[in-house]
This record gives sequence, structure tokens and C-alpha cells, in this order.
Amino acid sequence: MIQENTIDKALKDLFGQIEFQAEPAGLYDPLRYMIAIGGKRLRPKLCLLAYGVFAETITPAALEAAAALEILHSFTLIHDDIMDRSPLRRGHETIWKKWGGDAAILSGDAMCIEAFKRIAKLPGQVLPEALALFSRTSAEVCDGQQLDMEFEHRSRVEMPEYMRMIGLKTSVLLACCAQMGALVAGADGAAQQKLYDFGYNLGLAFQVADDYLDAYGDERVFGKPIGGDILNAKKSWLTIRAEELGAKGIAEVLNAPALTQEEKTAKIARMKALYDSVGVADAARQEIKRLNNCATDALASLPEDGKQVLLRFANALTGRTF
Repeated sequence: MIQENTIDKALKDLFGQIEFQAEPAGLYDPLRYMIAIGGKRLRPKLCLLAYGVFAETITPAALEAAAALEILHSFTLIHDDIMDRSPLRRGHETIWKKWGGDAAILSGDAMCIEAFKRIAKLPGQVLPEALALFSRTSAEVCDGQQLDMEFEHRSRVEMPEYMRMIGLKTSVLLACCAQMGALVAGADGAAQQKLYDFGYNLGLAFQVADDYLDAYGDERVFGKPIGGDILNAKKSWLTIRAEELGAKGIAEVLNAPALTQEEKTAKIARMKALYDSVGVADAARQEIKRLNNCATDALASLPEDGKQVLLRFANALTGRTF
């Protein structure tokens, strides 16, 4: 069992020292920039926490896996920002805004390749399974992003469709992180599956919580302006559930203009009033709790120390919402 503070220090050291090749600078400077602006490092931390349940020391292989997962996640963010035309990421200019769209596409590609190069460094006894898991997850994330874009052009999305989309776009990567850690540590297939199930359900809870906090969170805690999904007319768990519960006028509010600050404030208020009229906030909190419980149930057979570490990680992600 590896202590959480040891993992936190290892991650700080890892991402403080991570390197990419020097030239051409126009291709690799954006990669250095993306890693430098940081983030919560949730995915590599989950990988090392899962690894630490079955191991006593952090090996170079575990660090390569953790780095690969964060780099893959960063690749998806670079391309997401291009598609969403987002000007800021973590309070800094996005890659496409700083270097241009063409450079951002190519740098994102390079970051994806870098992630696979690091997975390829894993020991031979785990490499085939690790590469298969990593490749499948990478493809699934792309599937989820495509579905998310398609949903923007549909008048109605059903809840099972939405849950499948966030499962692909968000959950499979967290699931991969948890399983990858267990795999590199030498855990058996049954234990790996339990960690995958934990990560997958936690990812669902995390995304529903994100949807909830976008409407009901504290901007100072949430880290971005409240109501972004509403202003961008995105179909979220809240809008879909509100329609299921009989709220009328969801589409009308989503399609309302939001050019001035007054229009933005009014649009957010109107949508939240519709949510409140059918009890969507309570429904969301109940769903987050249910999914979080599904995640923690998957840990039942793990050693108690390891289970408690992973439970703390889960509660840090979603516990503020229920």
C-alpha cells in the first residue's frame, strides 16, 4: 500500500520535470505550455492510487502510465477547445487562441502520439493488455465527443443516450486510469475489472455533478462562470431530466438570445426557474449519490486501506453535491 502523500509528491515531481523534444518549437512549445498550466491531475492520481492498492513502491512504469493518461487527457482538451472555440483553459489562453487553429490541431496530434509513446515503455508482461486498454479508451473518447456534437443539433435527447455519451466522453478515461494502475501493479483480472467499474461509475457521477454545479454551484468554488451550459444551449442531464419530469418551454429558453449581460442573466434565471418547478436539483443530487454508491460498491472486496483512499478520492470529486 502506498500512502496518498507519497503519490501526491510523485505527481508533483513528475509533471515538474516532464519533457518534450525541443524542435520544431512551434509544434512542441504548445505541449510544454499545456502541461505547465497544470490542472488537478485527477486522472494520473487515480492511476497511482489504484496502483498503490497493490504495490509498495512507485516504479518508473507506474509513472509512465500516469504521465500517458494525463497527456492523453490534455490532447482531448486541446481539440475540445478548438471545437468549442473556447478562449480560456484553466485561466490561460487556449492553444488555438495563442498559436492558431492549425497549430493547435497538429500539437494535439503530437500530444496524442506522445501519450502512446509513453504507454509503449511499459514492461513486456503488461504491455499488450495496457496498449489494448489505452487504444480502446482513446477511440471511445472520440466516439463520445462526436455524439456530444451531434446532440447539439437535435431537438431532443433521451436520458439513456445522454448517459451513454458521457460514459464514452468522460467515464471511460477515468475507468481506464483506475484499471491501468491495477494492471501495472500486477493485480488479477477480477481486481482490474472492479477498479474499471469504480472509475466508470465515478465518471458518470462526476459528469452529472458537473452539470448540476454549472447551474447551482458557487462560481468561486466551481472555477468557471455559472450557467455556461444554459447560455451555450447545451443539452445537459438537468435539461433532459426536466423534460422527463414535464417541464415546458425548455427548448424555448435554450434558444433565447444571450448577447447582452441582461439577456444572459435572464436566460439563466428562466432556466433555473423551470428546473425548480419540477425539482430537478433534488433529482440530480439523488442521481449523483446513486452513481457514487455504484462506484464505491465496486470496491467492496478491496483491502480496507486501499478502499478508504479511493473513497476519499471519490468523495472529493462528487461529495460536495449531495
